[in-house]
Amino acid sequence: MKTRIATAFLLAAVLALPAFPAARTHWVATWGPSPSPQLADQAQMQAAGLVFDNQTLREIVHSTVGSDTVRVRLGNAFGTDAVQIGAAHIALRGKGADIAAGSDRVLTFSGRPAVSIAPGALVLSDPVKLDVPVAGDLAISIYLPKAATGAGIHYSAQQTSYTGPGDLTGAASIPDPKILTSWVFLAGVDVLAPESVSLAVAFGDSITDGACSTSDLNHRWPDILAGRLLARRADKRIAVIDAGIGGNRILNDARIDVRYGINALARFERDVLAQPGVKYVLVLEGINDLGHYGPASPESEKPGAEDIIAGLKQIVERAHEGGIKVFGGTLTPFEGTPFATYFSPEKEVKRKAINEWIRTGGAFDGVIDFDKAVRDPDHPDRMLAAYDCGDHLHPKDAGYQAMGEAIDLALFR
Repeated sequence: MKTRIATAFLLAAVLALPAFPAARTHWVATWGPSPSPQLADQAQMQAAGLVFDNQTLREIVHSTVGSDTVRVRLGNAFGTDAVQIGAAHIALRGKGADIAAGSDRVLTFSGRPAVSIAPGALVLSDPVKLDVPVAGDLAISIYLPKAATGAGIHYSAQQTSYTGPGDLTGAASIPDPKILTSWVFLAGVDVLAPESVSLAVAFGDSITDGACSTSDLNHRWPDILAGRLLARRADKRIAVIDAGIGGNRILNDARIDVRYGINALARFERDVLAQPGVKYVLVLEGINDLGHYGPASPESEKPGAEDIIAGLKQIVERAHEGGIKVFGGTLTPFEGTPFATYFSPEKEVKRKAINEWIRTGGAFDGVIDFDKAVRDPDHPDRMLAAYDCGDHLHPKDAGYQAMGEAIDLALFR
């Protein structure tokens, strides 16, 4: 009898012990683009290959951190009509438009295989099990059963994607695919990761977006940074997403071309603050505020250095309000660029004043001296020829490598 009582007492004591908590996880964006508005009319969109009907889009994206659980965000940013998604899949990318055998996964949305995305809205897929690699390619296939005009468009992807007729979302390959050079309806890819994993967002213009870099090689400066961070330590990884938009400005919406996006202050909420797992933001914006002022812009859009600095201060304050560390990148040289009215000696004086404030103003949690990394030491108002893609404004692959390597990893504590 005493033995039974002792055993019962011991069992009750064991059951009363607190269970060890499961490892805590959260969602972190492993890849993401930044969208711009649609072109003015249907004919322009058609010419750009951004009008679809009964087609599958197989879009290729490059992960940073990995996981065994993933979800996809689809968006209809700037869309004027609801878009119907008939089916969607995610897989590991094989070669070209092919997917890796055995990796295809069906995506559902609140348990349903199809979803309608309202104008301006975003939808999350249900999580699926897939071994997302560190720094690997994913293929996201979206079937559009009805006529649809692209929305949530990142125009200059520097990445080849594919389209084909009908529902090919689960197909191992797309026969004779057409080429797509933009990301459309994709708002991001998230992975379920330990709490120690976080996100850094590179926020900027075409120099962040990787203009002039070699397509399909992931050689933008944020890619270089991602590789360095991933190699540093496996137990506390940092994802990097590229929120650059070619032609983007801090203070004003695109006037020359809608593909340049809405102003940085307006898109900061969506492209930075709303990103899952964000802990850091690297800001490289302002050169287009200087360069795009000219015949196509009204006098009210002629910025002084103090105006651009005021805009950067707004970004810093909003990042800090969200508990995000913000690092400022100095504006890179642009003397000699052939783009009409883009450069002037007056604008160069302003660039130097902005850079001096970034370096010494104390607003940022850290400074990345991109200017110093790529300028010609013998002619510091110009980019070093070995880094210049030829337009004296954008780096080529070697220049982006230098920019990515100029970032002190000690900033990411």
